[in-house]
Amino acid sequence: MAARPQLPGMRYFLWMRIASLRTGILTGIYLSCVFVAWLEVANRVAELSPFAELRNFVAGAILILVLGIPVLRFRNRPGRLFVAGLTAWTLLTMTYIVAEINFTLLESRMGALHVFVLGAVSYGFVAVLDWVLLMCAGVRHQHMAQSRESAVPAGRHHTH
Repeated sequence: MAARPQLPGMRYFLWMRIASLRTGILTGIYLSCVFVAWLEVANRVAELSPFAELRNFVAGAILILVLGIPVLRFRNRPGRLFVAGLTAWTLLTMTYIVAEINFTLLESRMGALHVFVLGAVSYGFVAVLDWVLLMCAGVRHQHMAQSRESAVPAGRHHTH
């Protein structure tokens, strides 16, 4: 049996038994690193100012990719997906609060509460969408099994 691939740094969190929290904490650390790097580049590297739109697009794309880690990890378990996502987003919000100390204009752009609510609602929406899709797939699977069972000729029907 092949070993499951693990995220870089996961071995440091194996002591934590709850997989959704473990994944959420690691994803939150990744998100915080991307966010801090984005802020540093945007505010300290003046040579990239002419490419601000491209810089912001690339940083946003990287954030979205990292945000997808809990979604892909727990795509068949919406509750765990939400817990992992909310944990990750809480760590990002804490990083945002600390960043507001050094970058005073950051709060005028969006407050920390708004950042937290944005992430909570986003992960909640994805978890509910995943749950609905799983319910639809389950109903479809059950319907297909029933239609196959009714298609068996009466003389060949086996009982258990």
